[in-house]
Amino acid sequence: MSAPVITVDRVTKNFTNPSGEQLPVLSDVCLELREGEIVALLGKSGSGKSTLLRIIAGLVRPSAGTARLRSAEITEPSAGTAMVFQTFALLPWLTVRENVELGLRAQGMPAYERGERVTDAIDMIGLDGFENAYPKELSGGMRQRVGFARALVVQPEVLLMDEPFSALDVLTAENLRGELMRLWGETAFPTKTMLMVTHNIEEAVLLADRILVLDNNPGRIKGEIRIGLEHPRDPRGAHFQQLVDQAYRMLTDSPFDGDHASITPTPTTRPLPDASVDGIGGMLDLVAATGGRADLPDLAAGLRFELDDLMPLVDAATLLGLATAADGDLDLTLDGRLFTEADIDTAKAIFARLARAKAPLVGAIDHALNSAPGEQVRDGLFLDLLRRGFTEDAARQQLRIAIDWGRYAELYEYDAAERLLTRHPVHG
Repeated sequence: MSAPVITVDRVTKNFTNPSGEQLPVLSDVCLELREGEIVALLGKSGSGKSTLLRIIAGLVRPSAGTARLRSAEITEPSAGTAMVFQTFALLPWLTVRENVELGLRAQGMPAYERGERVTDAIDMIGLDGFENAYPKELSGGMRQRVGFARALVVQPEVLLMDEPFSALDVLTAENLRGELMRLWGETAFPTKTMLMVTHNIEEAVLLADRILVLDNNPGRIKGEIRIGLEHPRDPRGAHFQQLVDQAYRMLTDSPFDGDHASITPTPTTRPLPDASVDGIGGMLDLVAATGGRADLPDLAAGLRFELDDLMPLVDAATLLGLATAADGDLDLTLDGRLFTEADIDTAKAIFARLARAKAPLVGAIDHALNSAPGEQVRDGLFLDLLRRGFTEDAARQQLRIAIDWGRYAELYEYDAAERLLTRHPVHG
């Protein structure tokens, strides 16, 4: 085998919370990218996919471990790598030509060389005639073409893509994916390997030679799927669908079993998924309507959403014990069936019992209120504790979710003006 173009060796990344403590985002990640292959990174929100991509791009420094381009350690952005962003990241006051030229200017390339390279990149990516247009004059698809041209004009060995098609409509994304694969198949194409972050499983199977699935809290490589299909690929083929199902299974295996079962969870080790009670209940109703079991790919496709959008609801249902997820299927538990069939008061009682027992932050608030004078606790107590394991925004989000769940279950109330969690409403 050829020597790897990119090597990620035991990379760990921590971010610092406001109290100065380290929050792990990536843990001991190892991977290699070799010439002639496209690799896709799949993972739930919070698995560190984009952070890993930025470490390889030299935009973020790892807390431990190393990332290398060939034999050189990556400590800053390099001419050997280029990145395409989800949000286009174009400078609105520059024309298409000027935006594409940015990377070459940063490298100090003479003007006469820049002009030829920019023209070639614009032609290659299908932007002829738009050289002097400004981003506001372009469609989303055309703006992303500018993003690709800006990345490819530096002729990088490694092309890094952070959900490059997710902001586009379906037909535009399909067209641009096809253009990229056409370029990849040309012998004159300078890029040796590509790494793409995506939450779209079908897209990963369509484009990649290998899929790396990341676990979360913190992010680590959970598994690898080798595709083994020639381009172009038929999404309707049996082998293609088997690979899609395999990826769904790997992503949706419940994180709340196995080795974790013997460890008492805390609000920081078992965070609450960002899911409302209405959202959880709505999804469970759909599963109940199909006999208590749903194929997750079919469920996501039927809702016209991607897996990343569905997974917080799946995680919340499995955390609470209302459903189990395995082998790409979501199955209602007995409690889940009772919850979907119950009247509102009974459903609230079921949710209260499960949330108190299985959602650590909800249980912690409930326990604190039992012993607090007047059954009242300031929200600052829990925010201070949560900040030890979360960023400020994430700590507030965790408390918001716990308040939503607790209110529905009638375990406690929250007075936003007084910033008090109470067993009963506060009357002014």
